[in-house]
Amino acid sequence: MPEQKQLNPFYTQERWHNWISKVKDSGFKIDDQQKGAVFVYMEDDLVLACLKIIAKYDKNVISQEDALKYLAEIKEVVLKKIEPINEDIDMMIESVQLSLIGVFASCECYLEKAFEKTKSLDKLIKSAVEAEKEDNMGAALNSIAQIGANILAGGKIKEKHLDDIPEGLVGEWLDGIDSISAAMVGDTSYRDDEPDEGD
Repeated sequence: MPEQKQLNPFYTQERWHNWISKVKDSGFKIDDQQKGAVFVYMEDDLVLACLKIIAKYDKNVISQEDALKYLAEIKEVVLKKIEPINEDIDMMIESVQLSLIGVFASCECYLEKAFEKTKSLDKLIKSAVEAEKEDNMGAALNSIAQIGANILAGGKIKEKHLDDIPEGLVGEWLDGIDSISAAMVGDTSYRDDEPDEGD
């Protein structure tokens, strides 16, 4: 009998599929923002799972290697291309996935200690925007990861620095960073001892 793959204790493929089902059932249309809340909850749920991994790592409950492994497993599940549902929903799922790229990059940067603590997060935001203008998306994502890692380390981002960000990948990634900030302020359950198995 083949050995069953152990379920990720922080987030599972089933949990992601449950969200996709909820999104399908929502009947979302781009002009119906009320139904758009499901995408916010979907992203927040994922961000909290990532924060639980960070919290376990910070408490030395899991190793850096395991934390990165769990993160990579989640990333593989949620960044896969979804079978088309309808144009409006597909566009929103893609937007959530783009935001999550910023979240994953931030968590990886934090876990790998590949950042320097700084209070000048606005400079990093400007660097990311400039890099995108120059079509250097690797450098842009690196700046985003540094911003997110600083927030995970207790830094704060000023809302005014998120104003007037041009539309594009940096804007989407910064939405993910904003979700990290909001989750850290609004929900401390990720610091609890037991990981949540989800739906």
